[in-house]
Amino acid sequence: MAGTGTPGWRAWLAVAGGGLLGTELRYGLGLAFPDAAGMMPWTTLGINVAGSFVLAALTTFWIARPRIAFWLRAGLGPGLLGSFTTFSAVVFAVDQFSRANLHLVWIAYLGLSLLLGFGAAAAGWRTGKVLADRSGAPA
Repeated sequence: MAGTGTPGWRAWLAVAGGGLLGTELRYGLGLAFPDAAGMMPWTTLGINVAGSFVLAALTTFWIARPRIAFWLRAGLGPGLLGSFTTFSAVVFAVDQFSRANLHLVWIAYLGLSLLLGFGAAAAGWRTGKVLADRSGAPA
């Protein structure tokens, strides 16, 4: 199966395992740091920003290190971080705030999500590049 251009069983298993871990981590953080109804969802914002940073750093490092096993990249990227972060939670919160006529809240939340998410991804890219350079990986 892996020779046909489709991922092998290791990648499928890694994505499933990473997805389980990322979902549980996100759920646990939501329980540990619950957001008050009608207020800015800081926990979700923090999760998405942190995930943007880590995914950008890892992806940048992996580009410099293409020999890292595909199953590991799949398990950590789309698996763990894909389930840990989610844009659907942002859209859901924006919809709920909009329906409750909390327009300043949803505009601020969406703006912060985009601004901080892109900023975290840029910082992650830079961090991944520095780590790759320090490890002697070709740029």
